[in-house]
Amino acid sequence: MAQAKKYVLLDRDGVINHDSGNFIKSPDEWLPIDNSLEAIALLHRNGYQVVVITNQSGVGRGLYSDAILTDMHRKMARLTEAVGGKINHIYYCPHLPDAGCDCRKPKPGMLLQFSQDANVALDDIYFIGDSLRDIEAGIAAGAKPLLVKTGNGEKTLAANPDLNIPTFENLYDAAEYILSK
Repeated sequence: MAQAKKYVLLDRDGVINHDSGNFIKSPDEWLPIDNSLEAIALLHRNGYQVVVITNQSGVGRGLYSDAILTDMHRKMARLTEAVGGKINHIYYCPHLPDAGCDCRKPKPGMLLQFSQDANVALDDIYFIGDSLRDIEAGIAAGAKPLLVKTGNGEKTLAANPDLNIPTFENLYDAAEYILSK
């Protein structure tokens, strides 16, 4: 009998790569956080499929095109593969915050779409983010949210001291936690 697939869901900006208040608008601006790609490789080597769930309103704002976003994601995939990792799928919301879509986090639409596409329940799947909207989306979708202190994580913790979820210095620490479970 085939073993069930294991998944980990990740936010992108602030978790995998450095974030910017001015948006990451090109592959040149897309820079990985130390050990984040190695964390993805660690998960991959241990049988996890890694799926990225990311708001990308820069597309809706006209700051970069879908083609440029694809180029950023190709760079992320290429650099991840260079250290032995793999990103299995990417879901992104291109809409503006006031668009009223169901996909933009904190709404759970992208997580629910992944669940439907992969035909898996989310209750045993970790979703790692750095902001309250990631945590809220994970909870709303029924996933197991984890917070990293990179990106907006420190600010998220400071503004929400009562968050009762596992919190880690970075993606690598979160990956080690998942593997210990």
